[in-house]
Amino acid sequence: MSEIKYKGPVVLVVLDGVGINKYEIGNAVKLAHTETLDRIMRDYPMVEIEASSEAVGLPEGQIGNSEVGHYVMGSGVISKQAIQMVDEAFSEGRIYEGETWRRAVANVKETGGVMHFIGVFSDGRVHGDMGHMMKMVARADEEGVERVRIHVLFDGRDVPARSEPKYIDELEGMLSEFNARGRDYRIASGSGRENATTNRYWSDPDMLKRGLEAHVRGTARGFRSAKEAVETFRQENAEVDDQWLPEFTVVDESGAPVGKMEDGDTVIFWNFRADRAIQFSEMMTSEEFPYFERGEVPKVFYAGMVEYDQERKIPAHTLVEPVSVDGVLAEFEVENGLRRFVASESIKFGHVTFYYNGNKKGKFSEEMEEYVDLPNKTGEPWKSPWMRSDELTDILVEKIKSGEFQSILVNYPNGDIVGHEAMVEPSIVAMGAVDIALKRVLRAVDEAGGVAIVMSDHGNIEETFYLNEDGTPVIGEDGKPLRQTRHTANPVPFVIYDNTENAGKYRLKKEKADGGEFGLSNVAATVAMLHGLEPKSEWDESLIEKIG
Repeated sequence: MSEIKYKGPVVLVVLDGVGINKYEIGNAVKLAHTETLDRIMRDYPMVEIEASSEAVGLPEGQIGNSEVGHYVMGSGVISKQAIQMVDEAFSEGRIYEGETWRRAVANVKETGGVMHFIGVFSDGRVHGDMGHMMKMVARADEEGVERVRIHVLFDGRDVPARSEPKYIDELEGMLSEFNARGRDYRIASGSGRENATTNRYWSDPDMLKRGLEAHVRGTARGFRSAKEAVETFRQENAEVDDQWLPEFTVVDESGAPVGKMEDGDTVIFWNFRADRAIQFSEMMTSEEFPYFERGEVPKVFYAGMVEYDQERKIPAHTLVEPVSVDGVLAEFEVENGLRRFVASESIKFGHVTFYYNGNKKGKFSEEMEEYVDLPNKTGEPWKSPWMRSDELTDILVEKIKSGEFQSILVNYPNGDIVGHEAMVEPSIVAMGAVDIALKRVLRAVDEAGGVAIVMSDHGNIEETFYLNEDGTPVIGEDGKPLRQTRHTANPVPFVIYDNTENAGKYRLKKEKADGGEFGLSNVAATVAMLHGLEPKSEWDESLIEKIG
């Protein structure tokens, strides 16, 4: 049996947020001019693989996301994700038995301070779940906590674009019950998650400045309630989605903030996903802070739902133990003498590094790996939906042709980042730009004598509208198709682009040995085999098998 051996690199191209949807309405993948993607899906070995639910270690019915997708791709196994561990900690009551919760409550009882909760304010369950927060608020009441303040980060990204004031009404209804019994529980501040606080990878420090003013200092624009803030912002800009709502502070009749953070308080960030929670946590807890002139922050007991940065132990106090995995594909490649090149725009750089590397920060080898983090072009991707795909491709083509690397990983963010806006025309442009980039990458792969895997981590841009079972769009109250800004549960493509003699040495399997469907956890073993290496025994099976 002939061994698989390439002159050029094995290139893993992740088209982030590009799923498979048979319907054309609102489907930017079908509506865009994507001749290269269409061609390779038609003419080269291709299989649809699962990227959601139990196939990636999420609860049944839970839609996949980039964090989980890259973690599972890189680790080669399906393991419990943070969301499952958090759900279990709540259902079993362990979260309240741990040292962190006990200290969080004891702190405010000893100091007379306030217990603050901050996090993504929806039931989208991609970054966090407001249901977890509501359970903790109820438990705080049970344990005699007098004052609670909640800082809400409006979603509109993993739930419908304009979900408010539904969630506000739900929370206010619960808080009113506690207040009727003599508690002082209130919403204290808020913002759209893309406007303030939950910046990703320090790509926009101004988001943290706005969060500092709204949640910590209590100096943002004042309103008497969160609902008044949202209604006012909608009157001022009828086109603004929840995720882009400006920051605000809730104030009393004298204009004073009702819930700024002060010495002796407790602050709990309820997100269970790390990438949007690290920065605020670092701002609140780190002594050295180089990103902007932060000034003094209050001395609080700060805790996260999980540990958001395992290397730097941020935050120091967590409610649920972190998840990590050893023996991932990237480490395996380095141990086998393969030089690696990894690149993406900043908004997805952490996914191809931290998450793909098994929730580990940094390189496995400075000598054997090169990472490129291309700064984001704009915080408003619908204005330039091509993002930085051309510049990213310039770098990638150079590295493919250089002969220096045997393994290359790239993520094109357009399908996910533009897809989250659920605007048809920008989404079409985004897919067209990605297809142009893909054509250039594959040409370079051919010239170098390499092989490329073209795939995605989850769906998004293929459904810009919520769809009925017959594929027609769901119509909203305004008579227009209801925009879908969240990810989808659709399968994703897995294509092997190989024009070398090696293409005849293996075949792509259509299903697993047990008859089940393939998923993202089958990628690591597949890449290893294309390197001519025996996959690790603990990994899930490869999508390919040798022939001849």
